[in-house]
Amino acid sequence: MSLLWQLLIGAIIGAVAGALTSRNLPMGWIGNILAGLIGSWLGEALLGGWGPSVAGMAIVPSIIGAVILVVITSMIFSNMNR
Repeated sequence: MSLLWQLLIGAIIGAVAGALTSRNLPMGWIGNILAGLIGSWLGEALLGGWGPSVAGMAIVPSIIGAVILVVITSMIFSNMNR
């Protein structure tokens, strides 16, 4: 059950990051889940685990990490489409 909870929270974090940056992720909801989970890892690695935590993920660093990941990913994919 905890894996399902982490996937759901990862999807929400990825969707928030996509909304904050106004950029679309490739692969839709799967991209949001991946951006949320990888962004959570990135944010917690860079900023630590401060703030409220849900499903083992610190929300604020996770969103910041996901925003960084979404921006970098969208820049890479936009350069590939030129």
